[in-house]
Amino acid sequence: MAPVDKIRCDACPVMCYVAEGRTGACDRYANENGKIVRCDPVTVLDRRLAAGEEVRPFLTAAEDWDGAMVPGRELFVSGVGAGTTYPDFKPAPFIVSREVEGVDTVTVVTEAIYSYCGVKVKIDTDRHLGDETAVVRARGEAIGHVTTGEYGSQMLSLGGVDHLTGGSKPEGRATCDSLMALCNGEAVELEIDGGSKVVVQAGHAPIVDGKAETRMRVGCGSATIGMFATQWQGHVDEVVVVDDHITGVVSEHQAGKEIGWADTGIRIKGRRSTPGRYFQVAEPGLGWGGTDIEDPLTILGDWQERKGAKPGLTLLMVSTTGEHAGYFVLDEDLVPQPAPMPEPLQASVRLIEENCEPALCTVLFCAGAGGSLRSGVTRNPVRLTRAVQAGEAKVTLGGAEAFLWPGGGITVMVNVLDMPDQSFGYVPTPALVAPLEFTMPRDLYVGLGGHDASIRPLRDVLETGGAYHNPFRALGRDKPEGGNVTPFPGTAKKAC
Repeated sequence: MAPVDKIRCDACPVMCYVAEGRTGACDRYANENGKIVRCDPVTVLDRRLAAGEEVRPFLTAAEDWDGAMVPGRELFVSGVGAGTTYPDFKPAPFIVSREVEGVDTVTVVTEAIYSYCGVKVKIDTDRHLGDETAVVRARGEAIGHVTTGEYGSQMLSLGGVDHLTGGSKPEGRATCDSLMALCNGEAVELEIDGGSKVVVQAGHAPIVDGKAETRMRVGCGSATIGMFATQWQGHVDEVVVVDDHITGVVSEHQAGKEIGWADTGIRIKGRRSTPGRYFQVAEPGLGWGGTDIEDPLTILGDWQERKGAKPGLTLLMVSTTGEHAGYFVLDEDLVPQPAPMPEPLQASVRLIEENCEPALCTVLFCAGAGGSLRSGVTRNPVRLTRAVQAGEAKVTLGGAEAFLWPGGGITVMVNVLDMPDQSFGYVPTPALVAPLEFTMPRDLYVGLGGHDASIRPLRDVLETGGAYHNPFRALGRDKPEGGNVTPFPGTAKKAC
């Protein structure tokens, strides 16, 4: 029995009882005059304004006007604020038709509840954040792990159903809160077991152990030599580019050999790969080139006089970002001694810095858009999956292009910065809520078993300001059987 003066919301599995003028646990649905309404209106994206262009005057260049109320490509009804299909047996909240280049096109708009979701985080830094597979924590709870590093970047895999629902309640809450904040472009502090604390925010520089990164490396030590060897020639006798992955030595490197660089008798501590390329010269860390060293001379062995070492020989040691650099001269005992760096070499270090990209964090939302939400699109869900896999139906999230993973199901990945601000919400199950749109020709949609009785023209959505249709009308009734709530009636507006 429902509490007095409360009605039950069926927009997610929590099934809150909501008092008049109050919202449910998700803050997304409210009780307004005895009806459950979505707190925010459905979002219609204007691509022309988003691109910073001027609004097109109505009926300018009338000879090009096809009679449509708005140009088809520039307005897009997104799933932001649309509401959900839960409990998934009913049609999606908005099934909108419009004409695109002469084709009657349908966009099915919903907000999907994702228990199977996470983010892939790319952090541009050479610094060692943590060992591969090390646990990543937020508020002390495990929410993911360090995954394989990429060129100039450290990678994290966060979230997923095992962290959202497979652990303790605090773990699920911390995972859900962190994912939603990251996806909405907010900063989140993460701690990596045995590694660093890092503040991650999409589109911003990472902050590692309290220090903001500025540049990602220009390349590995070997690549740096390939790019700049000719600019060092004639100004220094030897160059070592210190890098945690591949440390380069110009006199031994093929780039140096090709331009006639003389041998110097240098010796590097580490595992020699191909000529001029060394692995494992030091442990990973926060020092030179992503290693744990503060003094670059510690990676050098004794110089070999018989192979070209001699007093007065000059040496430039530099990191792959140019952040660290030092100039040395061999003394009478063939020991490198610090010396002022000549201006041409200072210029070369500045050039390395100039060629480094800004260090940023990238957050990609990855989710399985399957399950029963597909029944909000069609009565035969597998046909939708096959149409998506075949490229006949297009999937977007908040209007943003999504990468569709090959293979079974509908697994999508999207850059959160391509989506409208604050696109992501949550339900306390816990799970994330994010916009989802399927767009296809109308005849294909009907052929898939789509809910054709629920299709509305775009003009209707624009004129009514996003008023909800009654999804149960397509099922031949005005409200759920045995229920005392008509879901999604009235106007979707702020009710709290």
